[in-house]
Amino acid sequence: MNKAEGSLRIAIVGMGPRGLGALEALRALRCEGDAPIRVDVFDPFPASGAGPNFDPDESQLCLLNIPHRDISIRPPEYSRIGSFANWLPHDPDPDAFPARADLGRYLEDRYEDLRGQETYRLTRHACRVDALKRDGDGWLLQVSDQWHGPYDEVLLTLGQPKVRPDDQLAEWQQHADGSRGVLAQAYPAARLAEAAAEWSGKSIAIRGMGLSAFDVLRVLTCAQGGRFENGRYIPSGREPERIYPFSLDGKPPFPKPATQEIDERFTPTEAETNAFTDAMAKAAEADVTTAKLLINTAITPVALRVLSDHGAEASADRVLDWLETEWDQPGAQEEDGPLDTLLSGMALAEAKAPPSIGYTVGQLWRKWQDQIRAGYNPAKTPPDTAKALLGFDEGLKRYSYGPPLSASRELLALIEADLVDLALATDPEIETVSDGWALSKGDASATVGVMVDAVLPSPDLGAVRTPLVSQLLDEGRLTPLTEGLSADTAADGRIIDAQGQPAHGLCLLGRLALGSVVAADSLHDCFGEASRRWARGVLDRQTSHP
Repeated sequence: MNKAEGSLRIAIVGMGPRGLGALEALRALRCEGDAPIRVDVFDPFPASGAGPNFDPDESQLCLLNIPHRDISIRPPEYSRIGSFANWLPHDPDPDAFPARADLGRYLEDRYEDLRGQETYRLTRHACRVDALKRDGDGWLLQVSDQWHGPYDEVLLTLGQPKVRPDDQLAEWQQHADGSRGVLAQAYPAARLAEAAAEWSGKSIAIRGMGLSAFDVLRVLTCAQGGRFENGRYIPSGREPERIYPFSLDGKPPFPKPATQEIDERFTPTEAETNAFTDAMAKAAEADVTTAKLLINTAITPVALRVLSDHGAEASADRVLDWLETEWDQPGAQEEDGPLDTLLSGMALAEAKAPPSIGYTVGQLWRKWQDQIRAGYNPAKTPPDTAKALLGFDEGLKRYSYGPPLSASRELLALIEADLVDLALATDPEIETVSDGWALSKGDASATVGVMVDAVLPSPDLGAVRTPLVSQLLDEGRLTPLTEGLSADTAADGRIIDAQGQPAHGLCLLGRLALGSVVAADSLHDCFGEASRRWARGVLDRQTSHP
């Protein structure tokens, strides 16, 4: 490219893993002798590269849902930082699940290494961007009453910004302000642990039974001095009296296969993966009916092979029936209660039971995440098809995004220790009372003084409370792909405005683009093709507009 020194100026709003992945991808495409790029990073969070989700100061009790053997966020060739496994001060157990804080420190080191590269003149601003505006051929960013820029390119990597609470949560917030009840958030877990030190002997409810709930359970128990030993929980005496997790379906997610050997049972062959890759690419541009048929046709023979190879009774018709039900009613074919779901999930993860159709499909879907993104993200998917594919992906997360088996074992140990009660787990009736909240389901009931919210908000653009996003929506620069989905973006991340036109040099990557992209919650997606498409787009635009 060899443009004049300093001619390309970029602003990155948000510097978590996705911002880091974007800058690494851009550096990888630069040629020797190219002038340094001036990059201004705007993020009030201090841990650059890690972000809040991988806060290096977070509790060691908060674990990834990815075992060491599956972490493949290898640094680019030019990096002076090795792989995560080599970076660690010890050889990790490939089947163990690392702490998010450890990964956060690793990502911080990746950022510091990038900052030292001659490719960039990197300036970090520990502040929030409130607004932006077009200024000639560039963009200006507003921080308080000061404008920064102009920038040739602005990339928004906002992660999960603050959102307006849903109706239930809003009611509870108001109630907590005027009652003796305490409403707490799952994260930061370190802050929750401090608050939980005052909750000894209280009854506590956890809203949500996904991955965050397992972190909350450890904070309420291990962080208070308890420990797990030989499959049992040994209390410290400082725990809550009783913990009541609940969700709409009351079912904990299914743990991932316990070992690499078990996990390999679900590994598709190269030919099977090629067939699925082709089907996914076609489905992403097809109508809903055709898309479902393509995906079902690609998955069914692979699932049937895995099931047959490992002692499960199945037929192609049964697999197909399961898939067709899953598209319209995720989880409807699973009729076990909360405890039986937990026990069956553990048996599947340990291969003590033949794989079920759902567990098999979920593991295949997990192993095909890169192929799913590769087929979907660059495509211009019809809105109805996008809704269907995202709903299917979201439903399968109970398998594909499952926790470590150790987390399920811990939950079982807490149930057996009479600390966790699942009697109210399935969509209980909840009333606000002076002492907190009264939960009831059938003959079971409990009053809790503390409610912990462990539900990840959906990326609803209209609910986002970040001033910058609100401004872009009000001006029509940012629009949802369709009702119920997030931002409309081009394949290279450029934001599509209300007139259907891509903005020159204004891009968005990540969760707020769900619908235009799929499976964006994955750490691996931050360092994948989405970042490389953005980087290529930046350089192409600079070449065509010298």
